[in-house]
Amino acid sequence: MELKLKIILLQLLSLTTILFICATVRAGEEVEYLRPPPRKAFRLPWDPKSSSQPQQVHISLAGDKHIRVSWVTTDKSSPSIVEYGTSTGKYSYKAQGESTKYSYVLYRSGMIHHTVIGPLQDNTVYFYKCGGEDPEFQFKTPPSKFPVTFAVAGDLGQTGWTKSTLDHIDQCKYDVHLLPGDLSYADYIQHRWDTFGQLVQPLASARPWMVTQGNHEKEYIPFVVDEFISYNSRWKMPFEESGSTSNLYYSFDVAGVHTIMLGSYTDYDDYSDQYRWLKADLQKVDRKKTPWLVVLFHVPWYNSNEAHQGEADDMMTSMEPLLYTAGADIVFAGHVHAYERTKRVYNGKPDPCGAVHITIGDGGNKEGLARKYKLPQPEWSVFREASFGHGELAIINSTHASWSWHRNDDDEPVRSDQVSITSLIGSGCSSIGVLN
Repeated sequence: MELKLKIILLQLLSLTTILFICATVRAGEEVEYLRPPPRKAFRLPWDPKSSSQPQQVHISLAGDKHIRVSWVTTDKSSPSIVEYGTSTGKYSYKAQGESTKYSYVLYRSGMIHHTVIGPLQDNTVYFYKCGGEDPEFQFKTPPSKFPVTFAVAGDLGQTGWTKSTLDHIDQCKYDVHLLPGDLSYADYIQHRWDTFGQLVQPLASARPWMVTQGNHEKEYIPFVVDEFISYNSRWKMPFEESGSTSNLYYSFDVAGVHTIMLGSYTDYDDYSDQYRWLKADLQKVDRKKTPWLVVLFHVPWYNSNEAHQGEADDMMTSMEPLLYTAGADIVFAGHVHAYERTKRVYNGKPDPCGAVHITIGDGGNKEGLARKYKLPQPEWSVFREASFGHGELAIINSTHASWSWHRNDDDEPVRSDQVSITSLIGSGCSSIGVLN
């Protein structure tokens, strides 16, 4: 009798366990990932440098076959020159650039240098020195033809998780880094721009970093400080080279990819400069030369997370028809501190001629993750998870690409979402490229 009672109790316990598991796992979804705890702000060890030694070195694309090298010195008289060549220690070329500085209440920036070098050979390693001072840096130019790979991570900040994300990106064989806004999380404390520049220098000095602004770059103080003064002074992008009048929106070509960086925090209505520039830029796109069209901005248009709902509705109403008509393939955004990927979508519904939207505001920021999602999951949403990580977009040829998202699982990158994407060229979407 006692044995039978034990067997019945064990069966009841097993049944209860099974019912509990079934109740906590929705149909068609994986068991919820147990996330590691938050990490504190990351601080680099103190490393005193001479006043003329280049610091916070980063590079960006600056038109066809040209690279802009940017750095900071505390010596206001340091020259804005870059010496470079294809052999270490041997610099066959020299370029002269420009410098600027800014004040922010009691803060005074160092001298910020921007020097464009080129023309450069494609897919080639160059060695360079800034301001005639050591150390020597090196970078690799992107290829001129497919395949080409982009690393993508937004909302970076300066935490232990940021460092983990950067370490994982460093393991990736990529050509260009795309960052859809929220870089340093300085949030008015200007020296955090300096520490951010030091943190990303090992990666940003070796591959082009193409960025756009987020809400944490605004730092506006009425009647005292202009919007984006820190961001615009430090991270100069190729807006002039792409016919834009603002550093907050621009475009560039890499291999067969035309990439457009838009501003969520500057005017975007039908009568704005940004709208007119976007329309003109899209009209110039030759899909035979650049069969892929990729777009980045900060605030996501398609977002099933409870965070930041409705913030981009006006921008979406104004600009989504332009991108749809032009046949945008992929749209990246940040802002929401989580990851989400959609089907091809337009006007709030799945559409085979719309873009794939990817929210990737999970680089490691100090504010933590946005863990709550709306239920039920929208029809257009394919995969969503609140974890820190980064993405890799490998564009193989004119029609096929591979996208993967890598979760930061403790200190190991784990590929958690992967999909093949076919470009809209040759898809039969009759409206592509027709802009009135």
